[in-house]
Amino acid sequence: MVVMDPELEAFIPFFPQTDLSDPVSARAYFAGLAAAVPAPDTSEMEVEDRVVPGDPDVAVRIYRPRRAQGAVVWLHGGGYVMGNVDTEHPWATRIAENSGAVVISVGYRLAPEHPFPAALDDAYAVLNWMAGHAAELGIDPARIAVGGHSAGGGLAAAVALRARDEQGPPIRFQLLNQAGLDDRLETWSARNFTDTPWYHRGKAIAAWGHYLGGRPATPYAAPARAADLSGLPPAYVASAEFCPNRDEDLAYAVRLLQAGVSVEIHQWPGTFHGSQAILSAEVSQRQNAELGAVLRRALAD
Repeated sequence: MVVMDPELEAFIPFFPQTDLSDPVSARAYFAGLAAAVPAPDTSEMEVEDRVVPGDPDVAVRIYRPRRAQGAVVWLHGGGYVMGNVDTEHPWATRIAENSGAVVISVGYRLAPEHPFPAALDDAYAVLNWMAGHAAELGIDPARIAVGGHSAGGGLAAAVALRARDEQGPPIRFQLLNQAGLDDRLETWSARNFTDTPWYHRGKAIAAWGHYLGGRPATPYAAPARAADLSGLPPAYVASAEFCPNRDEDLAYAVRLLQAGVSVEIHQWPGTFHGSQAILSAEVSQRQNAELGAVLRRALAD
């Protein structure tokens, strides 16, 4: 029998069904939710806002823990439509604190005003900038990861594909958390999760519609479309049980394994998309701790 985690279920009434038909309103609501999340203590790390040169320039927020080890290009969620470095602040801080890595949180351009490939171009520009300024940033260019949640996980997978194809900066690891990877939405979970908390089929359809802007999807937009996954960095792939992205995440992880890529897979029972934001739940605490722990291991000497 399929059962929601009871600690999470108690919060479902506070997650009203929202859609992405009005991106401006959706962004305001998303910002309000993020503002309600208790911000972690940043006294043990340096936090700096920078602008990465690009076309156009890209806003980033850099989190540098003491005795930092390795670095990660971190990409926020929000269906390609919502989110920025401010809404991601509570989560980027936790990633830095739990991983001990320098985290560069990317304020990529949002759809529908800026459809694909704008967000990918921004993320890839930050990867190249990070590798090219490793000495200034105090990081080892051989220990760089990419990672993200939801849409950000999809972008991280796309950055890894592009870096492989273009012989870009070497990426040691990719962290794909509840990632949006497949615009076709043909898996069982994508077809059947029509009323799951926070993220459901209708919202996924809208997110992909905004991101693609009417253009055909390529593997750099929807990494599940990539025919060849060989030569990609080792990965951690995590999925939520009640999430439309669940089956595409698991299928992508299996395809990576079949292509000879080392993968750690974690399917979190009783959870829904984004439920790790409910910090009081024990399963959320384990999820958030694990994201940091896998990065710490992957970027260690």
